Amino acid sequence: MSVDIAKNLKNIRDQIESSRVESLMASENVSLIAVSKTKPVEDVLSAYEAGHRVFGENKVQEAQKKFADLEQIRGEIELHLIGPLQTNKAKEAVETFDVIQTVDRPKLVNALAKEIKKQGKSPELYIQVNTGEESQKAGVFPGDLKDLIALCHEQDLRITGLMCIPPVDEEPSLHFSFLSKLAKENGLPNLSMGMSSDFDLAVRFGATHVRVGSGIFGSRDYTSAG
Repeated sequence: MSVDIAKNLKNIRDQIESSRVESLMASENVSLIAVSKTKPVEDVLSAYEAGHRVFGENKVQEAQKKFADLEQIRGEIELHLIGPLQTNKAKEAVETFDVIQTVDRPKLVNALAKEIKKQGKSPELYIQVNTGEESQKAGVFPGDLKDLIALCHEQDLRITGLMCIPPVDEEPSLHFSFLSKLAKENGLPNLSMGMSSDFDLAVRFGATHVRVGSGIFGSRDYTSAG
């Protein structure tokens, strides 16, 4: 069964607006990041033709290949890295992405600072916060956040927001509320939180960016993912 990407985008945007107007905590503007990981170039083009311009990818190499094939429209697209980043991929990440949402440790900060200076680029950076302090998950623990932000400022990096992925077995609103509080305390305007299952809730707690994949593009076939 084919997926109507244009219709899905409209439905998601309508839900975002509905949640936004119903909450006193909601951001004035909410950017929908269409998560195109594992999806083909044709799906990105379908979303683009429906008027969408903001996309997210989890893997540097997949994004490099996919968006190289979309060179004719790349200048109109804002591309976010939303998956974990290894330090040895810092060069390619800075080359490829407009926004990197998964800064989470000093070693990565230093690697990105080196590449940003070398390439003369200025991508926006978000710090990923491990709000549930899960040992198996990426993200800086909340208690170490201020030190990491300070290091970013020392390196003249453009830190503009925070990102989180709540634990699957906990109420996400608690984590969205906590991340919003951390962003306010640290003077950061952007909040990336909420995915296909809970983006409407994230909007109510002040998300400026929500990351929706399957809700737009349909379920993923990881066996064919690059």
